Amino acid sequence: MSKLETASSIEIICANFERGRVRAALFDFDGTVSLIRSGWQDVMIPLFVDELATCPDAEDRDTLLSVVRDFVDTLTGKQTIYQCLRLAEEVARRGGRPAEPLDYKYRYLDALGERIQWRLDGLANGSIDPAELRVAGSRELLLNLRERGITCYLASGTDEPFVLAEAQALELTELFDGGIAGAQDDYRAFSKAQVIERILAEHDLHGPELLAFGDGYVEIENTVAVGGIAIGAATDEEHRAGIDTWKRDRLIGAGAQVIVPDFAEHEELMDWLMP
Repeated sequence: MSKLETASSIEIICANFERGRVRAALFDFDGTVSLIRSGWQDVMIPLFVDELATCPDAEDRDTLLSVVRDFVDTLTGKQTIYQCLRLAEEVARRGGRPAEPLDYKYRYLDALGERIQWRLDGLANGSIDPAELRVAGSRELLLNLRERGITCYLASGTDEPFVLAEAQALELTELFDGGIAGAQDDYRAFSKAQVIERILAEHDLHGPELLAFGDGYVEIENTVAVGGIAIGAATDEEHRAGIDTWKRDRLIGAGAQVIVPDFAEHEELMDWLMP
């Protein structure tokens, strides 16, 4: 592991890929470029623990908290419905009668909506600058990529209507010239792996011609699986500065070749990737 000589925050974990070939870039949304939903775990985890606590064979709340935190963290980056599917399995395992996973999903979305509505209202009425709810340097990175002729895509595990609206509120929509995709109620109709396969097939891309940025396990693992370059965004969503060490370790475990805290040093990063 090493740091770029020209940058203080870019950590090179493994440079065993060919640089200079990138033609397309895929971005995750929440936690990678957007901070609108920051704190979503603090909504989902207690909600799920409360549900499990009602089961006939439920353990104590500390044990349930550990169980829920583990599977929520493991499935972060996938569509929200996967965490709800897992909740239904855990309810049944403890002798409960699970609700439909979609019901769990909508209960969570309602609770999250109440938590973040002030951010959406502030963006809409102009009292919050969109830059305050973007990961540092994210818009500038997208402009950098566009100037280099690299097509940019967005794929999120958040439901697509929310992603479209929030990308617009953050003044990012026009920069994703390859398109924006998000989760569907029919969860089989969308996955980040499917988006990657489509990008590769439609543009006849191979290996390091695909670059991906993400703060979750899924997009990193999917990119590495096809030989692409995976940049782990270990963003500290609460403080908006520095490295989230939990994210960093998880991203490295998923195969990220490079770790960044944000995109403030995007010029140095892209000069290294595209010498």
